[in-house]
Amino acid sequence: MEVWKKNASLTLEITGYTAEGMGVARWDGRVVFVPGTILGERWEVQLLKIKTNVAWGRAVRLLAPSPERVALDCPLAGRCGGCQYRHMTYEEELRAKRQRVQDALSRVGGVSLELPQVLGAETPLRYRNKVQFPVAQEKRGLAVGYYRARSHDVLDVDDCLLQPEAVTTLRRAFKGWMERYRVPAYDEGTCQGLIRHLYVRTNQAGEALCCVVANGTRLPHAPELVQALRQAVPSLAGLVLNTNTKDTNVILGPNYRTIWGRDFLEERLCGMTFRLSVPSFFQINRAQTERLYAQALEFAGLTGRETVLDLYCGIGTISLALAQRAGQVIGAEIVPEAVQDAQANAVRNQVPNARFLCGDAGEAAFQLAAEGVRPQVICVDPPRKGLAPEVPEILASMAPERIVYVSCDPATLARDVKRFGELGYPAVKARAVDLFPRTAHVETVVLLSKLNTKQHIEVELNLDELDLTAAESKATYDEIKAYVLEKYDLKVSSLYISQVKRKCGLEVGQNYNLSKKEDAKVPQCPPEKEAAIMDALKHFQMI
Repeated sequence: MEVWKKNASLTLEITGYTAEGMGVARWDGRVVFVPGTILGERWEVQLLKIKTNVAWGRAVRLLAPSPERVALDCPLAGRCGGCQYRHMTYEEELRAKRQRVQDALSRVGGVSLELPQVLGAETPLRYRNKVQFPVAQEKRGLAVGYYRARSHDVLDVDDCLLQPEAVTTLRRAFKGWMERYRVPAYDEGTCQGLIRHLYVRTNQAGEALCCVVANGTRLPHAPELVQALRQAVPSLAGLVLNTNTKDTNVILGPNYRTIWGRDFLEERLCGMTFRLSVPSFFQINRAQTERLYAQALEFAGLTGRETVLDLYCGIGTISLALAQRAGQVIGAEIVPEAVQDAQANAVRNQVPNARFLCGDAGEAAFQLAAEGVRPQVICVDPPRKGLAPEVPEILASMAPERIVYVSCDPATLARDVKRFGELGYPAVKARAVDLFPRTAHVETVVLLSKLNTKQHIEVELNLDELDLTAAESKATYDEIKAYVLEKYDLKVSSLYISQVKRKCGLEVGQNYNLSKKEDAKVPQCPPEKEAAIMDALKHFQMI
């Protein structure tokens, strides 16, 4: 009888977890993903979606429960797309996240590191300091809440255990205002209607900032909304209108107008104060962010003398934390508004040894090289997609002693860790920090340390004792790179070596320094690296 078909039932044991928090089972060499299950449990599973060697199933009947199973404390668990771990103890969730990071580093990154226990939160409840509620007119009425899992259907969520109670109170007041004055919700299908999202940001002081995202520039009955929100939460700091009239999934539009109060909150982090407007990026779990940054600082190993480059610095939160222990910190960020916020935050917190550049990793590296700046430590905190393919080589060419990589995605982290390892920067330490309890997300900090060239490259050349012709004494590109790295602590590419060889009239392989595109821009060798390569050519008696 064929059982590998849709709606068939199998008895399966859960042997692991996916990156999304689903249980993993195996049957006859095939893999079955089952949401809501726990490692070690045995279930009767109904197959819902079938492929050749993979299937997705629904947990129908629990045959052998795990001692880590707990009663669901949210009526929308399994329907809302927010939480994946509400059915298990927090301790088991942390074990699952540790294993996820460990597996990614091992299988994708080729790194064998024993991870310590994940740094968990003191409480996995009510930690989100920013919430964005989609708004829609659903069949059952007005919905202000969250998207159903893997859809754009909006569930009307009266309360969520991840958001502060003040946010719950503000949401109820806002929904009541919409219903009372019949303010229309935006319809994604027709692009008609007004209210798209309710955005709420809170701080440790108990203040709240509300932003209404609208398909228009005017908010009807605005005084009544202000009154309703202030009555619900007296500590409301301000109400802002954001206009987004485009047919897009992007939440915030480009234009803001303050309806009442002020358009920002202030928050304390690592002993400093940061001003947060609606579009400002700030980690959603303040307490765990301080632990994350403390781990990054520990890995950075700063003594007060180092120059640190902080890439993807945002509004400067990590940069200013690093500056407390470094000689100087240079933050780089491609978003101009974030750079302005970072500069203002440095002034606000009286941090004189931090400056900020607007540009990507490559631009920052070239600018610093031109200035003769060589960072001893580089910190990166990229978005979920990780580093662009060319960035690891750019950073390795700056020859820092250490690279601290902060990541919100173990898979792209592991991919980039492998790239760095191939460039002479293996991972030596890693630690996961749980910023998003009850969800499948996890942050990780990895320390990448430069290999000691003396221990890994042993090349002895005594040309005075050898009778070689000019042709016989030519050094390879790898030997030139090793010499420059050993003597000048600089990493040079084959492209740069070929450029210098051409200047000296030396033969260069036809593939070097040639572009496949007619209009392609070829990066030119910086002066300090050109001088080092010239010295290597003299050392190897090639010029």
